[in-house]
Amino acid sequence: MAMTIAEEMKALTAELNIPYIFKGSYKKANRSSLSSFTGIGNEKALSILSKVKSEFDLETTTDIHADGEAAMAAEHVDLLQIPAFLARQTSLLVAAAKTGKAVNIKKGQFMSAETMKFAAEKVVQSGGENILLTERGTMFGYQDLVVDFRSVPVMKNLGFPVVVDCTHSLQQPNQSIGVTGGRPELIETIAKAAIATGADGLFIETHPDPSSAKSDGKNMLPLSQMKELLEKLIRIRQAVS
Repeated sequence: MAMTIAEEMKALTAELNIPYIFKGSYKKANRSSLSSFTGIGNEKALSILSKVKSEFDLETTTDIHADGEAAMAAEHVDLLQIPAFLARQTSLLVAAAKTGKAVNIKKGQFMSAETMKFAAEKVVQSGGENILLTERGTMFGYQDLVVDFRSVPVMKNLGFPVVVDCTHSLQQPNQSIGVTGGRPELIETIAKAAIATGADGLFIETHPDPSSAKSDGKNMLPLSQMKELLEKLIRIRQAVS
């Protein structure tokens, strides 16, 4: 699955002349239910990311969840991602910085854009030089998220590139059935608004068949729809710049 998606996205982004980083999770640590799929084993999964990197000459990224995972994951990917729930976890941010890899910090669903400066400072003061900040929505009640697009210019003013997560921002967490829901029909809306408000990059989960995805299927864009969306976003980017 990883190789299929990487091959298609590599060709598509090369055709459209836009930069691309492949993201895959070697472990899904934050799941609603104990019975939810979490992974195939760290080393086996990380080796797949290494294969994607070498075979398609792509930069890659993955989430890390504990201090000890930073160095392990850094051997296989170019960019370490800090999950939103862990954006305030000082030791995790420090461990990521000390690997020398670029670090993407996803804004906690419970955090303001302004307070992300403290998360970024933890990485900078620990030796990290390349940092991204990602907007991924703010909790709205118990089972929904909203995106405050003021976060884009606010976080850019902190001096770091800003990414908008167009798929996790549409999650509907804490569902009574034990599986996170979502609003994938609004992915295009979030992506368009992100580019219009000056986002430097987009995080979009995609899959050939989201209904069969092991996780986050309710928030994914079908791979077959990716080209049309990116072409629209390029036109918006050209208009605003």
